[in-house]
Amino acid sequence: MPELTHRDASVLLTTRGLRGFVDGLVSVAIAVLLPLLGFSALQVGVTVTGMLLGSAAVTLFVGTRAHAMPRRTLLFVGAALMIGTGLAFGTFTQFAVLLVVGIAGTLNPTAGDVSMFLPLEQSLLAATTPPSTRTALYARYTFVGGLAGAIGSQAIAIPEAIARHTSVSQATALRACFILYSITGITVWLLYRTLTQEAETVGPPAQPLGPSRAVVYRLAALFSLDAFGGGFIVQSLLVLWLFRRFDLSVSAAGTLLLVTGTLGAASGFVAAWLAARIGLIRTMAFTHLPANCFLIAAALMPTMPLALTMLIARSVLSSMDVPARTSYVMAVVSPPERAAAASVTNVPRSLAAAMSPALAGWMLQHSTFGWPLIIAGTCKILYDLLLLSGFRHLRPAEEQSPSSDPVAK
Repeated sequence: MPELTHRDASVLLTTRGLRGFVDGLVSVAIAVLLPLLGFSALQVGVTVTGMLLGSAAVTLFVGTRAHAMPRRTLLFVGAALMIGTGLAFGTFTQFAVLLVVGIAGTLNPTAGDVSMFLPLEQSLLAATTPPSTRTALYARYTFVGGLAGAIGSQAIAIPEAIARHTSVSQATALRACFILYSITGITVWLLYRTLTQEAETVGPPAQPLGPSRAVVYRLAALFSLDAFGGGFIVQSLLVLWLFRRFDLSVSAAGTLLLVTGTLGAASGFVAAWLAARIGLIRTMAFTHLPANCFLIAAALMPTMPLALTMLIARSVLSSMDVPARTSYVMAVVSPPERAAAASVTNVPRSLAAAMSPALAGWMLQHSTFGWPLIIAGTCKILYDLLLLSGFRHLRPAEEQSPSSDPVAK
């Protein structure tokens, strides 16, 4: 990896890793703890929907209304919300209270990042490296978050072991995960304080969307379709399906998420290599399509080993589009619009996805068949085809040279 422009990139990679670890931990803890508290599958789905809606609202505000505020200040606000959210989930047990906290807080029930931190960190990262290494930096960012999230998912075995070998109840042990989430919020807040003023001054000041508005809105519409499908299989609900369909243990679920998360995170480096050869849009579509076929196949498998095999195969390809997608958005907008573009295109990752978890929860309450996986895979395949047909000719400046496009030769 070439040397970065300044050390702020290393700080942001560190905070991404810390947040990824606790996101992975609590995404499984949510699926285990809420049923222990008496929540039905539908109530779990509604809670997840609330979390995604809340994240979407805050992220949209950051992108469209908060451009006049320093991004470091907004990151401080996010860290403070993180602290309060963890404390509330570690203390209260009532459905209404946890739903409100889920909406207002920063808990992430998915395998990826859907919080207000994402567009802020992405826009800051874009200024720390030249265009030639931008996709590789986002691949590294994705890898750090994905690997940390996978390790966090595996760490769910710790509270389970504590409950099994001591007098501490499983619910109490799981609540400790949310206290750790708060402590991590404090650590992240301290790390954000070390960001230099260059984090705000490198490149043009942030501005609302202008010349790039039409392109960003078209991308956001497509991303919303992908996110709507993804909402059926957010990590908390995928774990819940495995519990109900195959009676998978908590520790086995953690191991599966460690494997799939690690493979997905590592695939980002392959995506950077592939994008340099066939372009960002082709990389996004050609890797995502087979991944979604594996997802549909997992729902149809009659045994747990076969279903897990399909999910692992999917994980090898499903995350390759993430660094390519981020790099593409940053490349096709002007530098002052990057923070707004990151927010507006990331909001569908939570807003559109928020429509489907409650539906998935309702399906799981009435059947253990993998309808959520089939619907998710179908929506995502349609997204891939529309993306490829609508944007294959809109290429970033670094891809404009005919010699950089092997397919065009």
